[in-house]
Amino acid sequence: MNNIKAILDREVNSRDSHFELSYDRPDPLLVASRYTDESIALICALFAYGNAKQIVKFLDSLDFSLLDRSEDNIRVGLSKHYYRFQKSQDIVALFIALKRLREIDTIENIFYSGYKKEFNILDGLWVFIDTLKKIYSYESRGYNFLVGSIPKRVNSAGTYKRYMMFLRWMVRADSLDMGLWSKIDKRDLIMPLDTHTFQVSLKLGLLRRKTYDMRASLELTERLREFDKNDPIKYDFALYRLGQESLI
Repeated sequence: MNNIKAILDREVNSRDSHFELSYDRPDPLLVASRYTDESIALICALFAYGNAKQIVKFLDSLDFSLLDRSEDNIRVGLSKHYYRFQKSQDIVALFIALKRLREIDTIENIFYSGYKKEFNILDGLWVFIDTLKKIYSYESRGYNFLVGSIPKRVNSAGTYKRYMMFLRWMVRADSLDMGLWSKIDKRDLIMPLDTHTFQVSLKLGLLRRKTYDMRASLELTERLREFDKNDPIKYDFALYRLGQESLI
């Protein structure tokens, strides 16, 4: 494991650069990092599924200033937008929900209200999802996929990769991550496990669980804490790129 740690540490250091984010090497963080805004970052994270170039192309098409305009303006401004599972109504619903939310409280404060009890990121996430759904009542297949739901059992839950990635952006601060939040400790973050990271982690022996789920995310996070107990998720971007670029 010492050899693997050395490899990953080199990858982390070499990739800690804004040059990692470009249209030649697309990532939703490329768009999110243009703004110092947690709501815009969350939109970028929630749409981060599918082909990376298509994700960035879609995010570039969005007028984020609509978050500060009327709900009627949002409906008109996004009436022709769609992305994979999401129709225009689903995108409108997310913008309206976040607009209403930012008029009441910050996303950070809502996450923190659940997190602070036991310093558990997932507790914060459940509070946030519940709050988001209550502030604007809307249901559809595309919208439910986008914002997620609270699982009956955490062990059987999915990885919530897009939310975990958003939290990495918000909590950590380096040349890539935005570090806009101060109330949540980076040591408590959970690995944003996607298929690239999952396969690379299996190949490196960092992960034993063969099922792609929250238990795998938690197992990998615990293993990475052995490398850096105060910042285990610093390895996320490096592992992701190693898989995306087929280097392992």
